[in-house]
Amino acid sequence: MVLVFLLLLSSLPAIAVLLWFRLARYPFSPARFAISLLAGATAIFPVLLVYTIEKELVQSLIPFAGIWSIFARALTEELSRLLLLAILFFGFLRFGSAGNPGQPASGAEISSAAMMSASGLVAGLGFAIVESAVYGASIPGNALLRVFTATPLHGACGFRVGSSVAMFSERPGWAIARFLSAVLIHGAYNLMLVLPGRLPAASALCIALSALAGAVQAIRIAMKGDEG
Repeated sequence: MVLVFLLLLSSLPAIAVLLWFRLARYPFSPARFAISLLAGATAIFPVLLVYTIEKELVQSLIPFAGIWSIFARALTEELSRLLLLAILFFGFLRFGSAGNPGQPASGAEISSAAMMSASGLVAGLGFAIVESAVYGASIPGNALLRVFTATPLHGACGFRVGSSVAMFSERPGWAIARFLSAVLIHGAYNLMLVLPGRLPAASALCIALSALAGAVQAIRIAMKGDEG
């Protein structure tokens, strides 16, 4: 019952985003939403595989400790998300939905980068849903904190990774910087969680919410067809 409660609770942001897109008449179809959500949820399995290998083999040979381990885990999760979103992007291109994404209610054209940014946001929320169940099963005492802080964090980082995938062919420097920003935000969040006290936990929440606010604002601008 606890796991079911955590899954339902962590699904609320994804439902809110779906309603937001529909009410704003954003040309983001329910099928694309479902595929993006599933891709994000699937991204957690390579991460779990890497963590298992690290625990069973790597740590016995090359111990990872301190801040480097924290940022290495952030990099692992974002690389997994990058892989799945790259596959998703080329799949959308293959079937035409990324190359011709459509128009919002205002009539302005929306670029494929803007659509992939939205896909990345949804994929990040999908990742958070599955991760909440994993943490709920392994660390029940920390589960609620993860739901309320990690869900916005993964949505924000997914937005940045999705946009980096779409802009790589035209602006590789900006794409790499956008991806690294996701890793740094994720790593800073992880660092706050391992520090003792209430202030670091509050800082982790602020990091997650401020990053998500930036992502939401960028999508709102893209809804109007303004890439600036």
